[in-house]
Amino acid sequence: MSTENEDVTISKTKMMWRYGLVIGLTAIITVIVLALLMNVFERKSERLVTYQKMVDVTEETTDPAVWGKNWPRQYDSYKRTVDHQMTRYGGSDAMPRQKLDMYPWLKMMWSGYAFSLDYRESRGHAYMLLDQEETERVKQREQPGACLHCHAAIIPAYREVGEGDVMEGFRKISGMSLTDARALVGKDGTKMIEHPVSCGDCHNPETMELRVTRPGFLVGIAALKKHETGKDGYDPNRDATRQEMRTFVCAQCHVEYHFAGDDKVVTYPWAKGLKVEDAEAYYDEIGFSDWKHGFTGANMLKAQHPEFETYSQGTHAAAGVSCSDCHMPYEREGAMKVSNHHVRSPLLNVAKSCQTCHNVAEAELVKRVTTIQDRTQELIKRSSEALVDMLNEIVAAKEAGATDEQLAEAYQMQRSASWRLDYVFSEGSHGFHAPQETARILAEAIDFARRGQLAAQTLRSTPAQPLTTKPAPVEGVTPTDKAPPSPAQEGPGRF
Repeated sequence: MSTENEDVTISKTKMMWRYGLVIGLTAIITVIVLALLMNVFERKSERLVTYQKMVDVTEETTDPAVWGKNWPRQYDSYKRTVDHQMTRYGGSDAMPRQKLDMYPWLKMMWSGYAFSLDYRESRGHAYMLLDQEETERVKQREQPGACLHCHAAIIPAYREVGEGDVMEGFRKISGMSLTDARALVGKDGTKMIEHPVSCGDCHNPETMELRVTRPGFLVGIAALKKHETGKDGYDPNRDATRQEMRTFVCAQCHVEYHFAGDDKVVTYPWAKGLKVEDAEAYYDEIGFSDWKHGFTGANMLKAQHPEFETYSQGTHAAAGVSCSDCHMPYEREGAMKVSNHHVRSPLLNVAKSCQTCHNVAEAELVKRVTTIQDRTQELIKRSSEALVDMLNEIVAAKEAGATDEQLAEAYQMQRSASWRLDYVFSEGSHGFHAPQETARILAEAIDFARRGQLAAQTLRSTPAQPLTTKPAPVEGVTPTDKAPPSPAQEGPGRF
């Protein structure tokens, strides 16, 4: 009997322990679930409040530091555009490299044009206004106020000079000298133009929605859409998708353009399309040339930085990938999904820029890019050799007595070859944005150069002698004592 009672007691004790264990585990799980739910709720609440308004920003606020009080995460990454990280074919140094020394053929291609005086590696957005002022292209040759269209936070200045009409202010400032435009003072007595590209250039200060502000782009994209669809009145701020706007805000400035008319109005040559030959046909139709070549006298075209046009021919554009997806990738900061405003090469942030779409090892992705860029560099080398040979032949033909009328075909070949080589060389991706299109353009550059060489050879009987140049001495783009502080330094004057 005693044994049975002991067994019953043990059984009850086990049951009590089991119940207690179940209750305890249930309580622990309940606490964990409640904590998780509370965390999720807090994070969702944080997500709904994207910023804490500390100051008012308006259409007149051009200082990014003021915007940074409301959007510190974005401003912190924007400030890092002063960095000096390099990739194999791009990036920036504290003192940017002189490309004219690295590629001597550039002086021959641009002979007679300001770019033959000074052409350095580009730096981050933080330097875009300062470097423009310090280049020898500006110091030795007077430039128009049109240059500020993309180098400065200039929309408030356009508005004030145009008495409320941005387009009219754009026209007036474009036609000024760069010196006079930089000296403009507003009604409040302060300088109108003090900062490089800023937050309001791409964001509505009331809603923070993306927007296009640059008049040149607004007119250019409307002309392109009319060419493609036959319809007038396209307005990206009304008609574009948000994903398109994540490209358009960059395409406001990373494009090919020219200064039209006596007012030097910044004009994008998109009325016939976005390909290199479309722009060339547009320039030919309006009879435009940037300058007469210093050695040959041919009417020449200078390519600017056609990143948007080249990207538009590539696979990423076809897949709907925007500029911002790669150059300003999203990052997580707590519950916040933030676009990184440290605009730079995707090769410096492969995990965020590339591997979100490509399930491939970082080393393999970098190899793919560098392979494309190495092949592009080799084609550039061959194109430049062909161009130099053509220039030698044209000069020899002129010295042998050939007239401009006789050299007309060679001049046209020079214009077309130089335009294509320059188009690729001045484009920032070094072939990556559209590898096949880039190779096609350089193949045409070689073809035009060799055809021009042959056309000139038929007009002379003695061998051509290599050209020699005495370029103007080149000073630093940004003198050391005027350079903005490095990221490690503190103090005013960086932006």
